[in-house]
Amino acid sequence: MSDFVTSQAFIAHASKFLLGDYLPKIERCLEKLSDEQIWWRANEESNSIGNLILHLCGNARQWIICGVGGAPDARDRDSEFAQRETIPRDELLMLLRSTLSEVQTTLANLDPSILLEHRKIQGNDVEILEAIFHVTEHFSMHAGQIFLLTKILTATDLGFYDFETGTPVVRWRSGPSGSY
Repeated sequence: MSDFVTSQAFIAHASKFLLGDYLPKIERCLEKLSDEQIWWRANEESNSIGNLILHLCGNARQWIICGVGGAPDARDRDSEFAQRETIPRDELLMLLRSTLSEVQTTLANLDPSILLEHRKIQGNDVEILEAIFHVTEHFSMHAGQIFLLTKILTATDLGFYDFETGTPVVRWRSGPSGSY
C-alpha cells in the first residue's frame, strides 16, 4: 500500500470518527438533557457539558480549520470554560454540527501527500498528521466525559449499542445528524 493511500485512509478515518461516531453520540446525549442539565457543574473546578462542547468546537476549529486549513484563528480558549450563561441546547448542537461540517470540508480538501508538513498551532510546531490525530483523540476524551455526565444526570443507558443478539448493533447512526 502506498503512503498516499495510507494518508487518504488516515484522513477518512479521522473524519469518520468525528462525524460518524462522536457527533451522533453527543447528539444523543444532548437529546436526553435539559438546558439546566447541560450547564450543570459538579463543582467550580469541573466543566459542564456545555463548556465541553464549546471547548471541542474551539479545539477543532483552531487545530484543523485554522491550523491545517489556514482559516484565521481568533480562538479565546479561556472563554470556553468561563461560560456560565446558558446557551440553549439547539444552539450548542448547531455550533457543534457546523464546526464539524467545516472540519469535514477541510479534511476532504486536504492533499494527503502533505500530512508530514509542519504547522504552528497553539504555539507548537506540529505535523498536519499530528494535528488531525490530536483533534480526534481530544474529541474522544471529552466525548467520554459527556457520556459519563449524561449517564450520571439521567441515570439511563445511552443505548449506543444493542447487545440482545449477542452482536453489538449500532443504534444511533440514523439519528438527527443523518445517516453515517
